[in-house]
Amino acid sequence: MLVPPTLFLVESRESYRCFREERSMAAPKKKLTVLIADDQTLFREGIKDLLENEKTISVVGEAADGQEAVRLAKKLKPNVILMDIKLPHMDGVTATRMVRTECPDTNVLILSSFEDEAHVMESIQAGANGYLSKMLPASELVNALKTFANEGVMIPQPVMGKLIQGLRQMSSSTAEATLVALTKTEIKVLALLGRGMSNKEIAAELGCSVKTIKNHLNSIFQKLDVSNRTEAVVKGIEIGLISAEDSR
Repeated sequence: MLVPPTLFLVESRESYRCFREERSMAAPKKKLTVLIADDQTLFREGIKDLLENEKTISVVGEAADGQEAVRLAKKLKPNVILMDIKLPHMDGVTATRMVRTECPDTNVLILSSFEDEAHVMESIQAGANGYLSKMLPASELVNALKTFANEGVMIPQPVMGKLIQGLRQMSSSTAEATLVALTKTEIKVLALLGRGMSNKEIAAELGCSVKTIKNHLNSIFQKLDVSNRTEAVVKGIEIGLISAEDSR
């Protein structure tokens, strides 16, 4: 299974909660460059008009099908592609897989009207960095892109539940060695990550410093053989260290 470096899932204003990936980088000095890939001209133009009103975002291109999206990704090297999942000539999932392989520095956020477990899982397996609903209010789409660029990830609780179910169905569930390797505190930290807590919130919950939490995270990353918080949560779900109760 291909685990994406950053997972960013947003359903609606009411249903998402923040799962922040702490980053040391400051606000980006350069504009976030975006490529819009959707077969509906009116929808593309609407998103373009919306984003071009933002000083920190620049729409560098538009694609009407999956093949064009891959071609423009190679040519323009955008920071982010807003990719429709249902595209002609080459579907969004296949295009995502090609972009993530051939343009690893380009992030792909699936923008779809489908919110079922199968489509979410298929997109994540293809390497998508996130999954956004087309039902998202315009202002929330802008906020989602800004958060993705500056802070980290948002995982809505309903989608977290779908991920848990999907990943467990795929998993061979070999958690024994990992359970032995992780300390009780590290397992608690991992569970709190699954709830969408930031380092500061986890520190307050466990009664310790943010620096201590960062040390725990570094240890967890090493033991789980992952490179960031998102991969740690996904790995924790796969091997049964994070349950549905942990994500509530």
